[in-house]
Amino acid sequence: MAKILVIAEHDGSILNPSTAKTIACAAGIEGADIDVVVLAADASAVAAEAAQLSSVSRVLTVENAANEHPLAVVLAPQIVSLAGDYSHVFGPSNTFGKDLMPTVAALLGVNQISDIMSTHGSHSFKRPIYAGNVIVSLQAPEDSIVVATVRTASYKAVAGGNSAPVESVSVDVELPTHTRFVGQEAESSDRPDLQTASRVVAGGRALGSAENFDLIYALADKLGAGVGASRAAVDAEYVPNDTQVGQTGKIIAPDLYIAIGISGAIQHLTGIKDAGTIVAINKDEEAPIFEVADIGMVGDLFQIVPELTEALG
Repeated sequence: MAKILVIAEHDGSILNPSTAKTIACAAGIEGADIDVVVLAADASAVAAEAAQLSSVSRVLTVENAANEHPLAVVLAPQIVSLAGDYSHVFGPSNTFGKDLMPTVAALLGVNQISDIMSTHGSHSFKRPIYAGNVIVSLQAPEDSIVVATVRTASYKAVAGGNSAPVESVSVDVELPTHTRFVGQEAESSDRPDLQTASRVVAGGRALGSAENFDLIYALADKLGAGVGASRAAVDAEYVPNDTQVGQTGKIIAPDLYIAIGISGAIQHLTGIKDAGTIVAINKDEEAPIFEVADIGMVGDLFQIVPELTEALG
């Protein structure tokens, strides 16, 4: 039986949806016994939320003032101290997981498996490479612990309705002091978070300026959507880099993705391959984006987008 420890991602009070998707991956392993660990200064609120998630057997809390901010070098030794009871340790393949899980793997002396998109047994997985153009099968050694990140865009979040027990655990490890939290700067927005939004409107270099990106914002506000961008638009400084979608940006899987003025380079397409419905608006009828789009509109975005926004009332 696979005994799996899932690392909860949270902001100190609210559980990130990535955790429910990571649990969905773990639950795909036959006979999986899944525990979730919440490392925080005060874990009560997050643990209560995690306990409601389907497939969770237990929620473990590790409370320490040092856990107030998610520093990989601080969290990893605590996770390793718990890992001896588990066959697998899973985290999300996002900024949080990509920072934390390699440190966990290094301390355990194992190779990390990245971006699991499907499971085919307790130690057999598939993951994308070459910007999603190739899917490879991996067989992990069965005599060592599996440390892995999960491609959350490939999974639907598990449902709620559970009432798993919450247990407080203590870890006796010496935490490093060579790294400390100084501060965090983040863009504030009333729009849905790009990685969890069910609808996303994204713009490309064809917008021509940061001012013209107001067209994207207006349409997104009508739809209650998150706002994304191609790397070209970010490099041109039309929008901040936390809006970038693609191989070197964010991997997302909204129900609706509207690509406006985006040609569809393979690096961008790998970020939206798991989207539900893709709508493309581009004046170039040969643009690669139309090869993956479910709905395509060929024309001038500066005419189509305002008309679409107005039609939405």
